[in-house]
Amino acid sequence: MDYAERTQRATDNGLGDLLAAPTKNQISFAGGLPDPQLFPQQELSLAFATALANHSGDQFQYSDAQGFRPLRVQLAQLLQRDGVRATADTIAMTQGAQQALDLIARLYINPGDTIVVEAPTYPGAISAFDTYEPHYAGVPVQSDGMDMVALRRILTARHVKLIYTVPDFQNPTGTVMSLAKRRTLLALAREFDVMIIEDAPYRWLRYDGTNLPTLSELDDGQHVIFVDSMSKILAPGLRVGWVHANQAVINDLVALKSGADLESSTLTLRGVSQYLHDNDITAHITALRHSYRHKRDVMLQGLRANLPAAAQLSSPQGGFFIWVTLPTAVDTDALARQCKATLALVPGSMTYPLHDHHNGIRLAFTHCSPAEITAGCARLGHAVQTALAAATTLQAR
Repeated sequence: MDYAERTQRATDNGLGDLLAAPTKNQISFAGGLPDPQLFPQQELSLAFATALANHSGDQFQYSDAQGFRPLRVQLAQLLQRDGVRATADTIAMTQGAQQALDLIARLYINPGDTIVVEAPTYPGAISAFDTYEPHYAGVPVQSDGMDMVALRRILTARHVKLIYTVPDFQNPTGTVMSLAKRRTLLALAREFDVMIIEDAPYRWLRYDGTNLPTLSELDDGQHVIFVDSMSKILAPGLRVGWVHANQAVINDLVALKSGADLESSTLTLRGVSQYLHDNDITAHITALRHSYRHKRDVMLQGLRANLPAAAQLSSPQGGFFIWVTLPTAVDTDALARQCKATLALVPGSMTYPLHDHHNGIRLAFTHCSPAEITAGCARLGHAVQTALAAATTLQAR
């Protein structure tokens, strides 16, 4: 029996390969995975033991589709410290940020509607949106974020339903959208009546400089849906994400979530709430920053030592990724296939909705040890030099 046509794009998205554990003798720069050595295992174990010891049995019962309210109160307080005007009522819990993206697309997108995405963008967002059969309009990412001139051109020419952006340490380039561009983006959203999805999984992981206000903080409350999760700052296996938006949008997203899975795991949400009650998550995030800053520096040093001078590297102030642009003679799809046995990479084509970019690579530096990063950069440099030599030989024939 045939599957629904709308699933064809979504069933071949390659995300499983990104999140797969490295095989024997392979170093993986592919998935945006946290360092498992930094998971607060003891603290989480104690928190979940406390949640399990609640003898009322509520932790095993059906609960509110919007999510465990005490946790929503705690998250609202966390967001308020970052300038976001959130309350428990304007937050809905989801199964990670990925479900949030799916629910937002389900709420807004009819087949053929246009979604604006950054080019390049997060491959998982494309996967979440694909099921709803949108058209994509890609906006180039500049050193200070999305190209606002190109965005206005698209908004003028097409009816756009959603704009998806990662303004802080963008996935995959690591760039930060400037304050001026944040204000311009919001002005365009109001002018053209478009909803913005602000995906903020890396916002807490700044290694240099000072954070800028979120789009949500700068908004009038009507044009930004803020998405975040515990995946990068606590543990992705918890599958704890959330959405913050105006009350009408939250109510509708909760209704859709109820139809999808009834609710997020009550036990998990209670365990995370207990962790936040018992521990200083700010201190934990500080430890993450210290470790990931060092790994970023090790990768940048390794790339500069091993890649040809023509390679262009991003130098992110935070987040998980470094973006590499290689000479056009190097096809990074072919490079990723050739390296697969010893080095896992994300070719640039995976980060473009039309898969039409072939000389970029996304490299994740957070999961590997510094020694693995150094060895992986050497392997990458050798593979790139081999590919360039082969291209030169081919051109000479």
